[in-house]
Amino acid sequence: MRRTFLALTLCSSVSLAACQSQLDDKPKAEVKDAKATPDSKTDSKPDSKTDAKGDAPDGKAMAHASTIAKLDKASSSVGFVGAKVTADHEGSFADFDGSLTLGDDGKATGLEITVKVDSLTTDAPDLTKHLLTADFFDAPSFPESKFVSTAITEKAGDNGATHEIEGNLTLHGQTKSITFPAKVEVTDALAKGSAEFKIDRTLWGIVYPGMKDDLIKDEVLLQLNLSFPRG
Repeated sequence: MRRTFLALTLCSSVSLAACQSQLDDKPKAEVKDAKATPDSKTDSKPDSKTDAKGDAPDGKAMAHASTIAKLDKASSSVGFVGAKVTADHEGSFADFDGSLTLGDDGKATGLEITVKVDSLTTDAPDLTKHLLTADFFDAPSFPESKFVSTAITEKAGDNGATHEIEGNLTLHGQTKSITFPAKVEVTDALAKGSAEFKIDRTLWGIVYPGMKDDLIKDEVLLQLNLSFPRG
């Protein structure tokens, strides 16, 4: 009750624009316990019988094999927006990598993204330093964050969303399953996707509340723009 009163008091003492946030009206990811991820690895060793005979690989089987497209970092971004009562702060990660698995029909079937936490930067140098400490990301203890999809489903949604993506997000040493809307486009030359959704940071054990007179919101907006050249 006291926090709510403080928030209302602050918003009444500053301009309306200051109380508005990029988080407003953005979709919230559904969060559940982590799920088992599909094993995407295949045995690369040749079959001994086939190798002995010198037979060529089955062309039909090869035609239906999945392909993996590597993330193009130069044309991709992994960003976020955190918010206090009085203001938003934008941030991003400079060091990240990933891949997209495409079925023989060209449809996206798997997504993996790994982020180096210490590559974080924000619009305020002091905030950047604070976010890397044990109060927030604790980068020395948890140097990586990773997302591995468990399902990618075609599903139209608001703001141009074409798919629903489900997968395990590992953050701050904890893993949860999240489901969020995304826009996915695949052409012969390029596969790309974008998503903007909120997660509750406290579900991953990031619980620092902020200052009593300017509390930090639990929800954080994640912003993904990913590009995967094909061929």
